[in-house]
Amino acid sequence: MARITLGIGTSHSPILVLDGDRWEQRAQDDRRQTALYTLDGRKCSYDQLLAERGEPFREQSDAARFPDLARQAESALDVLEARLFDAQPDVVLVIGDDQDELFGFDNMPAISVYRGPEVVMKEMPLPHPRLSWADKAFWAGYGMDMPRRFPGAPQLADDLIRGLIRLGVDVATANAVPNPGQRAFGHAYGFIYQRLMKRLRVPMLPVLINTYFPPNNPTAARCFEFGSHIAHALAASPIDAKVAVIASGGLSHFLCEEAFDRKLLQAIRTHDVQTLTQVTQESLCSGSSEIRNWIAMAGATSHLQCRYEEYIPVYRTAVGTGIGLAFTAWD
Repeated sequence: MARITLGIGTSHSPILVLDGDRWEQRAQDDRRQTALYTLDGRKCSYDQLLAERGEPFREQSDAARFPDLARQAESALDVLEARLFDAQPDVVLVIGDDQDELFGFDNMPAISVYRGPEVVMKEMPLPHPRLSWADKAFWAGYGMDMPRRFPGAPQLADDLIRGLIRLGVDVATANAVPNPGQRAFGHAYGFIYQRLMKRLRVPMLPVLINTYFPPNNPTAARCFEFGSHIAHALAASPIDAKVAVIASGGLSHFLCEEAFDRKLLQAIRTHDVQTLTQVTQESLCSGSSEIRNWIAMAGATSHLQCRYEEYIPVYRTAVGTGIGLAFTAWD
């Protein structure tokens, strides 16, 4: 049977591909934001938040702090990369989200499993319409500087799909990337390849959750249940394989909600299913929606224990825009 022997959760924010002295570029992006979501699902602009709350995070958002925070994050990623390499899995199953990369608004499944023989990355255009500062070296950090190709895990993917169907998950499938110039895999998967799998070139099994785009976003309860079903479906496979499950993305952004993040991490660490499954849809908007991937990972790795955790609240502006960077390892 296929066995989940390692769980990892990691943020994949653009600031993790940038040197700390370039984080201010993301702060400038924040100040132009017109779609910042509060934990109750309210959509605000940066200027609206500034008028409402002032600048309570002026000290924490000092750009002079950014290089130290970047080094702290890089050290945490080094730990995860080493844990993944030492575990020597046969397959890396990545639970990520798709942001108009492989899927488009004309076809957006709530949950999908990729069963193709190759995972093909999308080449991003230059200049990027929103990230004008992003150059080819930046996109290389996500493997999106060209249509890079990595091995998939089609046989185990088929077993996973069949197992999920038996367990009541009517999962969608994607079978190939026929035109990477139009549709291909995005940063949630490329970051794992380029940063955590640098020394470990084994097949990847991509699982895609529609975290970002309403109306068919799975609830927190469904994500946890789905993760649990992943573990059972893999265990039913006749393939003898060690599987590492990685949640890619999160935590809270583009407003950094530190207390919310810490409560969530504690719930994951202590296997507090009630707290995890009661996270509201309103709390999981925009970038924070990627927390769904972590909840699914928690369901899949409930038999493991957390051995490493690092949380870095990043306030890029005095209003509180930024991200809760999180890094965990389970075995």
